[in-house]
Amino acid sequence: MDYQNFFQSALDRLQAERRYRVFADIERLAGRYPQAIWHAPDGPRPITVWCSNDYLGMGQNRDVTRAMVEAAWRLGTGAGGTRNISGNSHPIVALEAELADLHGKEAALVFTSGYVSNQTGISTLAKLIPNCLILSDALNHNSMIEGVRQSGCDKAIFRHNDLEHLEDLLQAAGERPKLIVFESVYSMDGDISPIHAICDLAERYGAMTYIDEVHAVGMYGPRGAGIAEREGAMHRIDVIEGTLGKAFGVMGGYLTGTKAVMDAIRSFAPGFIFTTALPPAVAAAATASIRHLKESATERQQQQRQVARTKAVLTGIGLPVLDTPTHIVPVMVGNAEACKAASDRLLNKHGIYIQPINYPTVPRGTERLRITPGPFHSNAHIDALAAALVEVWTALGLPLEAKIQAAE
Repeated sequence: MDYQNFFQSALDRLQAERRYRVFADIERLAGRYPQAIWHAPDGPRPITVWCSNDYLGMGQNRDVTRAMVEAAWRLGTGAGGTRNISGNSHPIVALEAELADLHGKEAALVFTSGYVSNQTGISTLAKLIPNCLILSDALNHNSMIEGVRQSGCDKAIFRHNDLEHLEDLLQAAGERPKLIVFESVYSMDGDISPIHAICDLAERYGAMTYIDEVHAVGMYGPRGAGIAEREGAMHRIDVIEGTLGKAFGVMGGYLTGTKAVMDAIRSFAPGFIFTTALPPAVAAAATASIRHLKESATERQQQQRQVARTKAVLTGIGLPVLDTPTHIVPVMVGNAEACKAASDRLLNKHGIYIQPINYPTVPRGTERLRITPGPFHSNAHIDALAAALVEVWTALGLPLEAKIQAAE
């Protein structure tokens, strides 16, 4: 039996479909972000990163890095195992208190990643609700889809942000317990869910609500608690999930809610019980980042300015930029091979790193470059990006909006 052939055949199919992923060897430079070093085949080269989820550059913030280093010197590098074996490290206790306060909830629970917090959080919650029906937005992240699947509960998928469809499904469910799971910011199209309207439906039909704020925490709201805070809706959401690995610049995921819900997940969730806890130094760094962004709006304001300028410049030169109300700037390509070619040319010729986004992350035919401007992208960075994209679009024969409009 040629077992190796099974794996090679699967990889060959990916390559034939132009979906094989190549990860660049990149060395981020603290204090110089978004500048980085690309370890190219022919040697190290300086590049500018335009697709990082370290949205606010907090991964290089001195308060954050100092908190991490000092905690590591004081407490060591690892957590010593699962929290069931090694107990709660004090920095994790402080972090969970900070997160509960951030979202105005009674308690919080920290996980090793945002993926794990969604996957194990949704599945555990639904399993603990007798005869639960999960209503899930069609564009929810894979981590949420896996949580729904692993729950083993009945599910109903409502069309993306379609309130009428959601209400039809709620009505059809009758009196059985229901859990609505959705996101605040959808990371590929950059659109926002109608949080208050979903909460209205949840209250009308007796459903519990679960929102993923991973692409919004740190970014929106007076204290950086996300879209629900900005919209004055946090108190209406039963469970708020977030990440420490994007705008907060560290790593980990979390859930917030009532003490009873958090304790139930802590007590029953395999993804929490059987995995090693976050290292104390990581927890300390995350706490420092959250505290900083609760008080400082500087990073958010500067990022929003540079996002607006990036959108204006790229749209002004005719690039097919998908209009979004958030910090996500998708430049549409519509073909997997062309998207990879555009990404490669940007990196090799212009020293600009933007990873291609292809199926299954987005539907076939909607392949794109996903740009995420940050507060440390200067006007000069934006102008260089625009010039590089025009050169790439011209060299590869990709259509500009102005050409499309002229042909109509």
